[in-house]
Amino acid sequence: MHHPKYLIIGSSHAGLSALDAIRLQDKEGTLTLVSQESCLPYSPTILPYVLSGQTLPERVFLRDQQSLDRLCVVFKPDSKVVGVDGKSRQVTFQSGEKIEYEKLLLGTGAAPKLPPVQGLDTVPHHVLRTLEDALALQSKIRKGGNAVVMGAGLIGLHAAENLAKAGMEVTVVEALSQVLPGYFDEEASQMIHRAFTDNGVNILLKEKAAKVRGTEGQILLSLASGKDLSAGLLVVATGVQPRVEYLKGSGVEVNQGILVDERMRTSVAGIWAAGDVAQARGFFEPSRVLNATLPNAVEQGRIAGMDMAGDPALKEYAGAVGMNTYKFFGHRAFSAGMIREEEGCEVERKSAAESFRYEKLVFKDDRLVGASGINSDLDPGIMYQIIRRKAYLGDVKARFCASPVEISRVMMTSIWR
Repeated sequence: MHHPKYLIIGSSHAGLSALDAIRLQDKEGTLTLVSQESCLPYSPTILPYVLSGQTLPERVFLRDQQSLDRLCVVFKPDSKVVGVDGKSRQVTFQSGEKIEYEKLLLGTGAAPKLPPVQGLDTVPHHVLRTLEDALALQSKIRKGGNAVVMGAGLIGLHAAENLAKAGMEVTVVEALSQVLPGYFDEEASQMIHRAFTDNGVNILLKEKAAKVRGTEGQILLSLASGKDLSAGLLVVATGVQPRVEYLKGSGVEVNQGILVDERMRTSVAGIWAAGDVAQARGFFEPSRVLNATLPNAVEQGRIAGMDMAGDPALKEYAGAVGMNTYKFFGHRAFSAGMIREEEGCEVERKSAAESFRYEKLVFKDDRLVGASGINSDLDPGIMYQIIRRKAYLGDVKARFCASPVEISRVMMTSIWR
């Protein structure tokens, strides 16, 4: 039986970040990296570009076999975990293989969350979570055909844009009152919505799918309002949920995701979790939250890896801060930190609908707690760092509001020094 010192389940950003952190501290400890997919590690954030044809599938990989070999990593693709025994420190895979470990990182990510729509399990539909999903969806695009996308989050709108650009007639169905509700406030959302309608995408808000029926190429989606939508292609993008089903009976405490502390340790000794599957402390509140973003996965993976390898330079996790960047129909948008202001917050907002520009800064106790923009000159990375570092603005605040690009850069230069 294989018995590595370090076993990492999941080969996306959290797993790779942990791997790098471990190897900085422990260059010789045996390490096995496991993926349930059949290919080398890649970034899920690149999938919309694979779907559009802008990026070739063979160019999406984050590591090649040679780089893994140089780090003395045993890479095991096509290996889906189905069970974890924390007492015997053993992981079981779908193939029946078992691996014993000394230290285990769970970075199994999230899976598409399908809505409770009658008939959905019997009708051909697509999701967009893996490279295989992107290639399967790409193969079904037909110029002049029609498609329905369920969900107006990032994944749904990425899919809708690429299908529209490929010449399909696209309708997006969203149950809530705005697009991208978890990423932008209502005003920014309306601008993004407008960009889609200007490019021929029909978006139906406050509409829920009730029933779906049909076969490949001939699908009928019935909405709760009584409307019927016909489609040759159905894409379901109604959110994701952490992959935790394999932890039943493991002793690992699970809520929405795997509950972890500030070092990414779970409730079971010798097991850590990071990335989309982990539920860790929030940045603005003490409760533990999910934060399925790339920067968060990288940070949590790094902290977990450092703790697993006993790195004395470890700094505990400060909490989850949302950070997203988004490009659509030639425009660019970002959001970081608080999206909607709460009691005690001050807001500085600049909006120019005619030039399609929007900028919003949220302050609390003379600290920046949120920033978002569309076609803004603000640097998303700098805004994120100022929020994370809880930089006190004080007398600088008025100048920051007047010239946020210039002052934020000066501030970060000073902080980084």
